[in-house]
Amino acid sequence: MESRIRASFARQSMLATLKATLDEVTEGRCVISAPLLPETRQQHGAGHAGATFTLVDTAAGYAALTLIPPGTEVMTAEMKINLLSPAIGDRLIATGEVVRAGRRLIVVRGEVVAEEAGRTRTIAIVQGTMIPVDPPAGE
Repeated sequence: MESRIRASFARQSMLATLKATLDEVTEGRCVISAPLLPETRQQHGAGHAGATFTLVDTAAGYAALTLIPPGTEVMTAEMKINLLSPAIGDRLIATGEVVRAGRRLIVVRGEVVAEEAGRTRTIAIVQGTMIPVDPPAGE
């Protein structure tokens, strides 16, 4: 399971752009982190919400992927994000977890914290739905 997730993660160019790392993969849970780079900040200096969403959407998606059969992929059907605080710090840590895994729908939740000098602060929470899909032809 973990090698499958890591191989998929390695193919994600967006995550490479964010310099993200896959920190933890367990059944129904995934943790991804990325430094807050100058290139991923918005005009006020805080991390951009797009980077925050990318990390937590991906963490939640991989959490869902841990619970479905090999040869199947997942895609986000819907995702709601609440941005609670500006993304100020050295890095973002996104955790995704499965709330309920059904045959057709997988409900997920996630949290993003900003870390600065070893202290963390929750900056975003999400809830969403993933759907199992067939992989693209040729994979």
